[in-house]
Amino acid sequence: MSVQFANPPVRTTDTALDPIFLERWSPRAFDGSPISQADLRTILDAARWAPSAFNYQPWRFLYSLNGDEHWEEFLSALIPFNQGWAKNASALLFIASDTRSAGPDGVETPLHSHSFDTGAAWAQLALQSHKLGYHTHGMTGIDFDRARDVLGVPERFRIEAAIAIGRIAPPSVLPEGLRGGEVPSGRKPLEEIAFPGKFIA
Repeated sequence: MSVQFANPPVRTTDTALDPIFLERWSPRAFDGSPISQADLRTILDAARWAPSAFNYQPWRFLYSLNGDEHWEEFLSALIPFNQGWAKNASALLFIASDTRSAGPDGVETPLHSHSFDTGAAWAQLALQSHKLGYHTHGMTGIDFDRARDVLGVPERFRIEAAIAIGRIAPPSVLPEGLRGGEVPSGRKPLEEIAFPGKFIA
């Protein structure tokens, strides 16, 4: 489904950036169409190949497809605002990261990079989704206590975020108050986030 905007937003940059980084964005309007198991497996495989410290791969992905036996529980772990639009996604995922690692001797130690590494996996998941014609929307608007309970996530794992995946729909499927914000967002200039030498506040 190709969605046309009345005033198409334009993202630009002055580098030789691959277009996929400008084309990927996070809509809330999804059409509720099913996602195939093959596509979802490919999307999760992209996350699997992300880099991680010591190749520990601390990420875990829990998923539900729209309408399956887990769907209502997955939705219920989001805050009500996010439930209102995420119900039309094709799939909902929760990402957790292992906060500890075990060395060859079996001794467990805190894993400093668990969130950093899991963020890399999420980024690859988002880009692969886009390559297959889907959009993703990551969110931390979660009832974290309920999510841990209904998903059975052990205490040593940090629930990082939830992700909605689906085919984009026209903004008209959203409540009126959300429609105006249904456009790709901009970014800070490179000069505000990357500096030669020491940190600049």
